[in-house]
Amino acid sequence: MDLRRWAHVVAVADCRSFVRASEQVHLSQPALTRSIQAAESELGLRLFDRRANDVAPTPAGEFVVARARQLVFDSRCVERDVDLYRDRRLGDVAFGVGPFPAATFLAPLLAAIRCEHPAIAVRVEIANWQLLVERLRQEDLEFFVADTRDLPADPLLQIVPLPPEPGGFYVRAAHPLPERKPVSLQQLWAHGVASVRIPAVVRAALARLLGVDAASLSLALECDDVEVLKSAALACDLVLAAPHRAVATEAAARTLRALAVADLPPLASLPGVVTLRGRTPSPMAEHVIAMLPSAPAATKRARSRGRAPRERPRKTRG
Repeated sequence: MDLRRWAHVVAVADCRSFVRASEQVHLSQPALTRSIQAAESELGLRLFDRRANDVAPTPAGEFVVARARQLVFDSRCVERDVDLYRDRRLGDVAFGVGPFPAATFLAPLLAAIRCEHPAIAVRVEIANWQLLVERLRQEDLEFFVADTRDLPADPLLQIVPLPPEPGGFYVRAAHPLPERKPVSLQQLWAHGVASVRIPAVVRAALARLLGVDAASLSLALECDDVEVLKSAALACDLVLAAPHRAVATEAAARTLRALAVADLPPLASLPGVVTLRGRTPSPMAEHVIAMLPSAPAATKRARSRGRAPRERPRKTRG
């Protein structure tokens, strides 16, 4: 069976509708129906149950679709790699960043890319890791950079850790909490904490220190946009939890000041570069990863030699 027919099988399984699948593969509905019927005849298996308002894979169909999906994926990789090899070009790039990376290094990174490669189109998506993983699996992004502690144990995800990004708690200059005297975590939390979504392991640690159940621990303000969080903290008595680099300008201007918190272990985001295992990154994606300010030395050396770095083992923190 040719690859195009495998792609038709995957499209019907994904869309659960011959009408929507025909639009996706740019075929008429009768032509797509004939293609699926021919596949079923060739395999000797019924792949889909046709119902009034839905199309669902049979058990045999689920078995076949899983393998067909990998075939289609591999075919796209081959076609793309051949194009890159033949044209000897870097190509455009699309990648994602989590909220903290977006607030620490994204702007200078994009400026550097533009200066070095003015002909290259760059698309960046800023979101939490859940959305970025979905976009990566859809092959809409080549990679993303985000805190990796809550990422699922998925063999399709390849993670290269980056150095920790230290952070702390910050308040506006006129905040009632004392400037140099250490405060307790309870005092700090009473004013309301603003941050991005807290990783599960950090939530559990904070809950233990506060003496509450992790499920009941909540932020006063949760937002994926650190600039919005900073604006809120500057306008009221919220306590901002953020990487030091994200508030460096405000800290230098003394509009935000760091709090000293008693009995609190060092806080840090644990970022990593996340890609799809088995998907060859474009030369431009490799180049952008090597341009990250916190990229491992091996990555930077590989960039200078034009090679991709080896994957480092994933680290976890309890």
